[in-house]
Amino acid sequence: MRHTNLALLLAATLLGCSLDSQPTPPTTNPDAGGGGGGNDAGPEPMDAGPDAEPPPDPVPPTMFAPTAVGKGGAAATVDHRGTWAALEALKAGGNAVDAAVAAAAMLGVTDPFSCGIGGGGFMLVWLADKKQAVVIDHRETTPQGMKHTAYYENGAPIAFNDLLTSGLSVGVPGTLRGWDEALRRYGKRPLADALELAIFVAKKGFDVDATFFDQTTRNIDRFRQIQSTRALFLNAAGDPFPVGAIFTNPDLAATYELIAKSGPAVFYDGDIGKDIVTTVTNPPFTGDATIVSRPGFMALSDLSAYEARVRPAVQTTYRGLTILGVGLPSSGGLTTGMTLNLLEGFDPASMSKADFLHLWLEASRLTYADRNAFMGDPEYVNVPVEGMLSAAYTAERRALIDATTASIDAKPAGNPFAHQADPSGAKAKPPAWVHAGESPADLDPETTHITVADSFGNWVSYTCTIEYEGGNGMVVPGRGFLLNNELTDFNIPATPDTPHPNVLEPGKRPRSSMSPMIVLSNGAPVLALGSPGGATIITTVMQILVNHLDFKMPIDEALAAPRVSQRNAPNATSNAEPLFMSSPEATALEAKGHAFSDAGLIGAATAIRSNDDGTMTAVAEPARRNGGSAMVVEAK
Repeated sequence: MRHTNLALLLAATLLGCSLDSQPTPPTTNPDAGGGGGGNDAGPEPMDAGPDAEPPPDPVPPTMFAPTAVGKGGAAATVDHRGTWAALEALKAGGNAVDAAVAAAAMLGVTDPFSCGIGGGGFMLVWLADKKQAVVIDHRETTPQGMKHTAYYENGAPIAFNDLLTSGLSVGVPGTLRGWDEALRRYGKRPLADALELAIFVAKKGFDVDATFFDQTTRNIDRFRQIQSTRALFLNAAGDPFPVGAIFTNPDLAATYELIAKSGPAVFYDGDIGKDIVTTVTNPPFTGDATIVSRPGFMALSDLSAYEARVRPAVQTTYRGLTILGVGLPSSGGLTTGMTLNLLEGFDPASMSKADFLHLWLEASRLTYADRNAFMGDPEYVNVPVEGMLSAAYTAERRALIDATTASIDAKPAGNPFAHQADPSGAKAKPPAWVHAGESPADLDPETTHITVADSFGNWVSYTCTIEYEGGNGMVVPGRGFLLNNELTDFNIPATPDTPHPNVLEPGKRPRSSMSPMIVLSNGAPVLALGSPGGATIITTVMQILVNHLDFKMPIDEALAAPRVSQRNAPNATSNAEPLFMSSPEATALEAKGHAFSDAGLIGAATAIRSNDDGTMTAVAEPARRNGGSAMVVEAK
């Protein structure tokens, strides 16, 4: 049964009125071009008089902390309204899956440039009653009518920036199908309940914060050239709504309401799907747009045929703990597992922090070489997972690490096929893939991560995305959400006839770096974490694990510490945050031959750690992306 009148109850409680005084529907900002959007004056408050103030942000300011300790369940996201939605789901009797979906739906409203129903993701779930981990893979897929030559013009690759804001970059969205699959299989409450608070906030509005303003500003050139996006996210002058303005999205509220009433079918087989297809095949650019319109190939049949996959978790061990991650087509779990396997052979207690970080950077270089060479959608590619995680292959690769000197060039991939069990009696040989580098979105800071644990012992580590900041830049007209540019995660070799495991093919899922993780001790979860950040997601998650498990840093300090990322660069340079570059460890690493380039801030992680006294510590970023939010049901 649904949590009766939850939105009205919260409106009454948080906005100071009775249930008999119903919220006034949000007013549409006339400056937003008729598509919804921000409202500098705010939606009309209840019982508004001539001097009435707009309603407050619906989450009390005391709930903005990046760390929380307590019992009864916990959640952490990049945005306090997302975390609040998760906590309300737990308090209403939902479990961690219900809470994760409620948080993601809210972030589709308040963090629309990072995730939403126009994208996809990977949800890692620990089921307490079954003592089992499952993965809900709702990664986007390539439309069936899109050939592998679609990313070439005159025989040459189309530049990333030309693909980004186009119909060609849009994969078939999987987020809503993933939510529905997760809730039907493992949740306690219906999808309509998970959408309820998000609908409330989309209607009533929320305060534009510095992150929302900055994200809009960075994308303003392309947003101005897309009619539906300009109408929603910019004012009449074509500028971002300022910090402190009340932003409403009535179109998304109506979309969520339609989904709550009719279910995912209206998205994948009905009117919403038709609008998605129209947007992809006839991009809504303004008449004076300078962006070259490149229509996509999506058809309603692609949406109708989309399926979320339920897969087993990738599993390895480290320091006596079990590490659970998501498998292909995400490279996150496998690459992390391989790197930790390499590090298992070294004792951090016997050396300095800088010496161990050197080993980690070199190990990461080796595993990224294999990631780039072999990993892709397992429904299309024979990936030697068993060989990659084998003890023999790990020892072979570990022997290549120089304990004293940094590598000065990219490492070649190894031959994990030689360590792959083959019932046919023949060992497969590694294919002669041409190394193709990461896309220009390699350091993209967007995507978002949600971490939830409930009082029943269920845990969820969930990374969702629309890929680049703002996705492909196109709001589906009248629907209030952005589409993804996920297909730019495919590698694009120099010529269309060059083979690679991660090239575009009809129906294929592009390789991902998303790395939701859950760590078990004695068969029970003790830690869950994840982060956004493009290909740096993997190194961010690994560094937090190293900080916490090897350097024994408390989880909040492990998450907040300065970051560095090595992904098999063609030279000795690793990307690093400014605070890392000024650290004593960086100085010591430079003495070993390492170099660092300023990457700005890397990632925006969240985590939950169980404590010996039965409490949980929920953690979000204290500073990155202007700080995240952590909450617990019962504060200690």
